[in-house]
Amino acid sequence: MTNAPTAVDMDAIVELDLTDVAFGGDAIGRLDGEVAFVSFGLPGERVRAAVYRRKRDYASARVVEVLRAAPERTIAPCAYFGTCGGCQWQHASYTAQLAMRQRVVVDQIRRIGGFADAEDLVRPTIGMVDPWQYRNHVRFSVGRKYGDVGFTYRESHRLLPIEQCLIAHPAVNTVLHAIQRRCAGLRAHQITVRYGCNTGDLLVNPALPMVPEVETGQAALTEEILDRRYRISGPAFFQVNTKRERRTIPSHLAAEWTGAREAHASMADLLALTVLARLEPEREQLVLDAFCGVGTFAALIAPRVREVIAVEESVAAVKDARHNTAELQNVRFVTAKTEEMLDALEQRVDAVVLDPARSGCSPRVIRSLIDLRPRRVVYVSCDPATLARDLRQLREGGFRVEQVEPLDLFPHTAHVETVTTLTWPG
Repeated sequence: MTNAPTAVDMDAIVELDLTDVAFGGDAIGRLDGEVAFVSFGLPGERVRAAVYRRKRDYASARVVEVLRAAPERTIAPCAYFGTCGGCQWQHASYTAQLAMRQRVVVDQIRRIGGFADAEDLVRPTIGMVDPWQYRNHVRFSVGRKYGDVGFTYRESHRLLPIEQCLIAHPAVNTVLHAIQRRCAGLRAHQITVRYGCNTGDLLVNPALPMVPEVETGQAALTEEILDRRYRISGPAFFQVNTKRERRTIPSHLAAEWTGAREAHASMADLLALTVLARLEPEREQLVLDAFCGVGTFAALIAPRVREVIAVEESVAAVKDARHNTAELQNVRFVTAKTEEMLDALEQRVDAVVLDPARSGCSPRVIRSLIDLRPRRVVYVSCDPATLARDLRQLREGGFRVEQVEPLDLFPHTAHVETVTTLTWPG
């Protein structure tokens, strides 16, 4: 193999060393000073890669041959890995995946957030014991002509029919087997399958009259986090990793756990425990739960404090949230955009829990938080880049960032959930 060309052409096959991992899951290499993002590579490897995209300041490539493998490389068990766009890291050991998640968060906090002490702020990633068959919510694409059901090819909208998904819960795959090649003529482009891992509830939408042996068209299902049951309507968001497994509860979360240190807990349970552990109920009696969804955190926080004000713009989600907190007299719901509610808020709250969408907080939300100056902010994020952007602005506004904790709610993908604690000095 000759040296890489000085100008990296489309469709070129290049040889390069991979040195790090990027947000989104690709490994990072360099070609004559140009950054190359390489799919299915790992830091420490030397590979041959095919360039498939050129931009002004970077190239995108895909590994075609591993010349020197990293010790963490493993054989992906899924027949669709590399073709399906769902998983990015099945070729890495699970221990390596957890480490790469931490590295990605550190990198985003340092580069975008401007935190020189990023490595000190970001804790090691909390992961699963068995990182397979965990996902309780899957959206399948549907081929109208033949009724094929599956996902889409990587970087394409073309349908990829599948027989099973190894990260989906077995109950989801059971539905997949029943509906595969039986949905011809369906008007919808997608079929949503959701399963309550701790309740046995199933939701399949839309209704599929052509598959009568599967109950479909349900309006809602129930699921549990920390032994509290929630109703979730079809369109509402809820955590996808609720499969409980026997595990050791991390020592810094044990005080919030009501059971034994060795217990059955899901990653959603651990996420909730992390949020609860970051609050100080003895000092923070009025808590604002922003972007509250179906009331997941509000229901768990309310028994510990004097009052929770929960804000959500989705009318359907607030209806679920009211149902999920019906016996709690100290939860007040506001149906509004978080920025509008914060602008109108006349009380000074002691703590704020933020759980925004992937796009993070709007500038108005950031400004309002700085004006509000709560003692503590607990920020739940599913996107380290927008988190880093928001943390930079909050720090510039006077907040102190205390700790960032990654949790792996999405094994074998490059997604990472984090819980960040911020405090107002004084």
